[in-house]
Amino acid sequence: MFETFDAALLARIQFTFTVSFHIIFPAFSIGLASYLMVLEGLWLKTGRDVYLRLFKYWMKIFAVAFGMGVVSGIVMSYQFGTNWSVFSDKTGPVIGPLMAYEVLTAFFLEAGFLGVMLFGMGRVSKRLHFIATVMVAFGTLLSATWILSVNSWMQTPLGHSINEVGQFVPENWMEIVFNPSFPYRLTHMVLAAYLTTAFVVGAVGALHLLRDKANAEARTMFSMAMWMAALVAPLQIFAGDLHGLNTLEHQPVKVAAMEGHWERQKGAPLILFALPDQDAEQNHAEIAIPGLSALILTHSWDGETPGLKDVEKADRPPVAIVFWSFRIMIALGTLMMLIGFVSLFLRWRGKLYETRWFQRAALMMAPSGFVAILAGWITTEVGRQPYTVYGLLRTSESIAPVGAPAVAASLIAFVIVYFALFGAGTYYIVRMMNKPPGGVGPVPGTPLRAAGTTPALSMVPTARPTSETSAPDRENDDA
Repeated sequence: MFETFDAALLARIQFTFTVSFHIIFPAFSIGLASYLMVLEGLWLKTGRDVYLRLFKYWMKIFAVAFGMGVVSGIVMSYQFGTNWSVFSDKTGPVIGPLMAYEVLTAFFLEAGFLGVMLFGMGRVSKRLHFIATVMVAFGTLLSATWILSVNSWMQTPLGHSINEVGQFVPENWMEIVFNPSFPYRLTHMVLAAYLTTAFVVGAVGALHLLRDKANAEARTMFSMAMWMAALVAPLQIFAGDLHGLNTLEHQPVKVAAMEGHWERQKGAPLILFALPDQDAEQNHAEIAIPGLSALILTHSWDGETPGLKDVEKADRPPVAIVFWSFRIMIALGTLMMLIGFVSLFLRWRGKLYETRWFQRAALMMAPSGFVAILAGWITTEVGRQPYTVYGLLRTSESIAPVGAPAVAASLIAFVIVYFALFGAGTYYIVRMMNKPPGGVGPVPGTPLRAAGTTPALSMVPTARPTSETSAPDRENDDA
């Protein structure tokens, strides 16, 4: 049935499918672990119970998300030995140790302290429990550091040589780990994880504020999330600009695909909308702002920018995918920054907790971080094509000698199992988010969908007993 399919294409689709599921859970875990660390630190410093209740509330959600991230990551590692065994053989001397370091440092650190964080409160001292929370948060960041170092080396490879059998062998580990794109990629990804978590936390806070604007926990989490959006979104755009300049230096063809530029030119326009035609080597229905792309990329109105025609057709990435995924990421990042700025204005006016249209907007933004991360990841990975190790090892040379039917069968199995398993896990997380932090669930019999709200988090607003919130918390809940 699948004999006529391309095994390499099916293997790429399978890896894309599994990594798309995987990346959203670690990204959420990275941000949520740091948020838990902040909540517990604030509770220890101020003694306010509202922080403790929020810590316990989000800790349960973190546990489920962390578990799904681990499970989905294990599956990906097996694909290196099945569909991509040639790639593993050629790059193993470089990538293998880096992946091992991630397990020996970050994963062991997370696993060692995770049990204390989840089950140790009341059984160990407050200081020890906080240390465990800090170590889990640090472990998630360390894990991201190693993984992004591996990916960045594949984008901008340095510090290696190629032996007589075609393997990449390490020559300088400092150059391998701290390759040219690594600092920018790490910063960009960590900030993305924080923004993703902020908008999930903000959406949950908005949901419960719509039910009860006096809810102390909802006010606190909503306020903290909006502070994060207002402060981190502009930083993310700045970090993204630096990352783009680094990509222009080391992967100019990827930038040309992102911008939709076919010709090398001076004073290139910023293309807002277009339908790239890879066969005809031109854009259709193009809407552009003259000179703005050159200004952004070179900081000069008449700066020279690369074009896709600088390289042969066989060396170009799929332009339309890169072009549109990049615009989705940029659009969502701009919208996040706008939400953050509006929150500052409403906070200044004293209307942050009373402006229901803004709370509904925040609720609608719940999945925005995940979509932006996926769009950014597609831009990065598809833009690297046709290489697995940029400029040195082609994707067509990395595939294992496996038949299309075998890859197709495993792909179908992955689709069925992933949607069943992770769909159930995601549904369970949403159910936990639907419950107020104070432990009171929705009123029995109320529908799960309210008009004008996001389906994933939509509930009819219900009142919450005010007796559960202490007076000090209610008076000082503007975190």
